[in-house]
Amino acid sequence: MPTLLIVDDEPSILLAFRRAFGGAAVDVVTAETGAEGLELARRRRPDVVLLDIHLPDLNGLEMLRRLRELDARCPVIFITGRSTTDSAIEAMKLGAYEYLLKPLELPQLRQVVERALAISRLMHVPAVVAPDELVDDRADAVLGRCPAMQEVYKAIGRVAAQDVPVLITGETGTGKELIARALYQHSRRANAAFLAINCAAIPEHLLESELFGHEKGAFTGADRKRIGKFEQCSGGTLFLDEVGDMTPVTQSKVLRLLQEQRFERLGGNETIQTDVRVLAATNHNLEAAVADGRFRQDLYYRLGVFTIHLPPLRARDDDLALLVKHYVRRFSRELGKDVQGVAPEAMGVLRRYPWPGNVRELQSVLKQALLQAAGPVLLAEFLPPLHPVEPLADTAPPDTALESFINEQLKAGTDDLYAEVLRRVDRLLLTRVLRHTNGNQLQAAKLLGITRGSLRTKLRELGIRIDRSISGGEEER
Repeated sequence: MPTLLIVDDEPSILLAFRRAFGGAAVDVVTAETGAEGLELARRRRPDVVLLDIHLPDLNGLEMLRRLRELDARCPVIFITGRSTTDSAIEAMKLGAYEYLLKPLELPQLRQVVERALAISRLMHVPAVVAPDELVDDRADAVLGRCPAMQEVYKAIGRVAAQDVPVLITGETGTGKELIARALYQHSRRANAAFLAINCAAIPEHLLESELFGHEKGAFTGADRKRIGKFEQCSGGTLFLDEVGDMTPVTQSKVLRLLQEQRFERLGGNETIQTDVRVLAATNHNLEAAVADGRFRQDLYYRLGVFTIHLPPLRARDDDLALLVKHYVRRFSRELGKDVQGVAPEAMGVLRRYPWPGNVRELQSVLKQALLQAAGPVLLAEFLPPLHPVEPLADTAPPDTALESFINEQLKAGTDDLYAEVLRRVDRLLLTRVLRHTNGNQLQAAKLLGITRGSLRTKLRELGIRIDRSISGGEEER
């Protein structure tokens, strides 16, 4: 159970926090002074700290410095009713995770604390790299005996301690974040901060601000200065997931940071020096993106100083049985089940499936099956329906057939030729672009220069189907 330390000199605030988080799966401990909070931090090693900036015996900024000396990986969230711009900026520069103003909205506070707990877990829970099953099932493990995975282990060993960028490639769901965490935890920066940013999950106009920060008035809604992740994470490691989704402007700024470890906030002129190791991951073919002009070649070379490629699950020989055994054991414990093995028929079903969603999809399928399971053996009937993904239907005519199609329609005496040709061209264009993006509608919409909603409307109108496997509640990463 994670521990949440709350340091505030207002008893009513402490009571409100106990009520807010006491019923959750969190161990809440509280202190009314800085000295008491530091003593609790030494003894309890909390996963997240909520800290008032104005304490009776110690300034909150000074307490943050001391907390970071104890454990720089522990996210600290400031809460205050008397904020100044300078104190907020200084707190974030010192590495605070977030800075919140009283009165606090409970849903917002819960959301921030949950994110901080997730970040804390990434830094503290080991990402074990092991070729066999002799690993604690409570750890996040990268397992596999196949030759391709053996190369991955050797690559991690070669580069983890070297302070250079690493590019991790592989299909969605192959475990790229786990590799990034293993690199971080075996690096010389293992006692400093580790932050992860999903470049595809943040709107384009906000990603630059999230990474580099912004000055007050830099854009509409920028009502105060913001410290970005490259500044906040100085001394630590920043993981850029789905780096292929960055805009050209953001790419150029990341390139400069990798070259010089310097940058300017959005809308500012002050040059800021930082010290961040960058790990990046993508499920795109960056070489093809470079050839198409969608990704900077110089940035590709900078990020790919050392590249680790993760093989898809379907290419990992007999690793499936090893992974199934590990995750059945792990998820059985988490879900309160007593499943000890997998029936041969169920294992046969799992072996015949091509796993387009890779290890993440396997985890989702096993969790669903265990929720249905009764008894000590996982039977085939407990598995959810598994349908191999069909290739995107090529219902469009080839380019050379378009003129023939027009001639046929003219001979038939059509009275709607313009609409029919446009429909035919749309079908050709959309299927070609979607095949290029492996069915990723978000990327296809970007290439087409239309919104995702417009693309979906077109697909419905044209009757184009995309059979994709969606696991873990995430679509088209």
